Amino acid sequence: MFSGIVEECATVVAIAHELENVHLTMKCSFVDELKIDQSVSHNGVCLTVVRIENGTYTVTAMKETLERSNLGDLKVGDEVNVERSMMMNGRLDGHIVQGHVDQTAICVKKEDAQGSWIFTFQYQFDPEMARRGYITVDKGSVTVNGVSLTVCNPTLDTFEVNIIPYTFDNTNFHAIECGTKVNLEFDILGKYISRYAELLKG
Repeated sequence: MFSGIVEECATVVAIAHELENVHLTMKCSFVDELKIDQSVSHNGVCLTVVRIENGTYTVTAMKETLERSNLGDLKVGDEVNVERSMMMNGRLDGHIVQGHVDQTAICVKKEDAQGSWIFTFQYQFDPEMARRGYITVDKGSVTVNGVSLTVCNPTLDTFEVNIIPYTFDNTNFHAIECGTKVNLEFDILGKYISRYAELLKG
């Protein structure tokens, strides 16, 4: 379980392919605090630490994860938003994030708002999935590349988010341009409510 408050950007230092799996080796400031089997969010994807050595750690992404997220597009040198799992005795500064990416979206617009930035993302709309809560709602929560954000001006297949300078500078939002693929996780509370409403109908 995560909060969507990114701790920092980790750097991809090595990528190894093994059958349909990909092993990603990362470097960040808290490597020495990690343990084998620990969960870490990478661009919003919950992955398990499988190796720690020489100031780096390695996680493994399997085929389904690679197909559903942007992790398969990573290259050595890329920055990845990372967050360790949430401590239950602290404040929930973002929103409840599972680290289970639902699908990807594409940045279709990036505007300089004189001190902050407005990003517009477009995703593939599926009516059946929408009935199950895979949607955005105005002022609701959404996770983009692991960052907990507030939705603005949603349509059937787009939404905007406003990014303050701190978030822009300390996450990989500073590397997002028009055409960049990002990971989305829709709000789990919305999914439960939608599912419950469907069951009441039936």
